[in-house]
Amino acid sequence: MKKIEAIIRPERLEAVRAALETVGYAGLMITEIEGHGKQKGITQQWRGKQYKVELLPKVKIETVAHDKDVDKIMEGIAKAAATGKLGDGKIFVYPVETAMRIRTGEKGDNAI
Repeated sequence: MKKIEAIIRPERLEAVRAALETVGYAGLMITEIEGHGKQKGITQQWRGKQYKVELLPKVKIETVAHDKDVDKIMEGIAKAAATGKLGDGKIFVYPVETAMRIRTGEKGDNAI
């Protein structure tokens, strides 16, 4: 099992959610976060003055999947989240030792 974590633009959330449903993984967790990558924020202008916004709004999506499905999930997220501009986000994959469905007590791959 793997945990897939994607950091994306907030406006791409619905497209990514739909892409995950399409590849068979409707179960997900969503967290609103702030952060920046290499660009270290953006410079904006308001009422004639420029100011720097260092922490940009982002959305973190997490799901746990079977090892065999990781590539298609990553591809689905990447296609749905891409705008071609800086700040589109990142996808991280982590190993998951085990899982347990609380309602039934199922463990391992059966729990996801």
